[in-house]
Amino acid sequence: MENKLCETQCKTVDFPDGILKEIGKTYHCDICKKSFTQKGHLTTHKRIHTGEKPYHCDICGKSFSRNGDVTIHKRIHTGEKPYHCDICDKSFSQSGKLTIHKQIHTGEKPYHCDICGKSFAQRNGLTGHKQIHSGEKPYCCDICGKSFSRNDHLTVHKLIHTGEKPFHCDICGKSFSRNEHLTDHKYTHTGEKPYHCDICGKSFYRNYHLTKHKHIHTGEKSCRCEICGKAFFRNGDLTTHIRIHTGEKPYSCDICGKSFSGNGDLTIHTRIHTGDKPYSCDICSKSFSRNHDLTTHKRVHTGEKPYCCDICGKSFSEGSVLTTHKRIHTGEKPYHCDICDKSFSQRSTLTSHIQIHTGEKPHHCDICGKSFSRNGDLTTHIRIHTGDKPYSCDICGKSFSRNHDLTAHKRIHTGEKPYCCDICGKSFSQRSNLTNHIHIHTGEKPYHCDICGVSFSRNGDLTKHKLIHTKGNPYN
Repeated sequence: MENKLCETQCKTVDFPDGILKEIGKTYHCDICKKSFTQKGHLTTHKRIHTGEKPYHCDICGKSFSRNGDVTIHKRIHTGEKPYHCDICDKSFSQSGKLTIHKQIHTGEKPYHCDICGKSFAQRNGLTGHKQIHSGEKPYCCDICGKSFSRNDHLTVHKLIHTGEKPFHCDICGKSFSRNEHLTDHKYTHTGEKPYHCDICGKSFYRNYHLTKHKHIHTGEKSCRCEICGKAFFRNGDLTTHIRIHTGEKPYSCDICGKSFSGNGDLTIHTRIHTGDKPYSCDICSKSFSRNHDLTTHKRVHTGEKPYCCDICGKSFSEGSVLTTHKRIHTGEKPYHCDICDKSFSQRSTLTSHIQIHTGEKPHHCDICGKSFSRNGDLTTHIRIHTGDKPYSCDICGKSFSRNHDLTAHKRIHTGEKPYCCDICGKSFSQRSNLTNHIHIHTGEKPYHCDICGVSFSRNGDLTKHKLIHTKGNPYN
């Protein structure tokens, strides 16, 4: 019975000879020898070598090697996002981006590096990462010769040369070279911060800011400079840092020609020429060219000082100020003048000092014409004309044009004298007073009258002395 049923229901299917030949056939690229199971895939692949892009967007004219890429590209113009996350309702123009996005919720990172064990949510992330170990950079810019480990990094890099910014904000009209930068920019309008730290609850506009923030909790800095030993959270930060040692500045301003080691520094610099200040304080409406400056500025209103010195307990609103402050305790002065060998604890102080030798004063007041070696000094100077005193004492209400003056003033109320003479132990509320005091011990008189040659230990005494020559005896 079973044999009869099989005989009646099981049939032999005869395929044409041509179909049988195609099954299991492999198609090889005669340029790079890559193999494909379908002839259509080989045809599409060959366009990488030939540069052929037969599919065109009928809205902007951009061309593509695959028809599917045109379909996805058109969604930039139409705003269509047909793929929706069922957890947070966020929408995407591509199915692949939805899949990647869901891994934010699940924490899934299925691609693992077999060298160092690091995990990635995307395969191309792992591929790019492995080239850190191998040093391979197969994608080369045909304009400047720079090489990259990933093709999409090369594509973005080329926009530096072309100046193309194809992604436009439909709210303020600002343009961007990358779509993800446009997405992040739009959050400044909406106020949305979709990336949340699961440890402290802090929210961020961009995922990489969240990733960087989490290192505060873990303390992990896996990228170390082999020249000076400094460690960084991200490999990109290490790359930029290394340019301090090499002197490389690959990003140039096409307006004034100034060069920078990082593309972000160039973007911020360009705003000097354009006057663009896209980041506004929602408390006092003051605007800033950098988001970091806005974040720091808001602490003037909130009084927040999240960076604490583990030696003396003093707190600061900026991490960089804490780093500089610690040099008071350590005596470290890592910035050296190569003209007179004088050393400084801050880079900005060295920059200003060098202009003593060069005489350069590039920052000019457009009200009175006075020139300054530092932009910060110009900003402070302009307040003489405007009368602006943005820094107020929360104890007595007195206002100041400089934050530094407010800090010094508050010591009248607190009695704090943080600057101590290591010879006699006397303390002072201001560093300049300590400096002048030390001259009593050393006998140094560094301020010289250029008319009669007499010397003084304090600049204020020299100023008073000069009145003898210009106006007669000032003490009568």
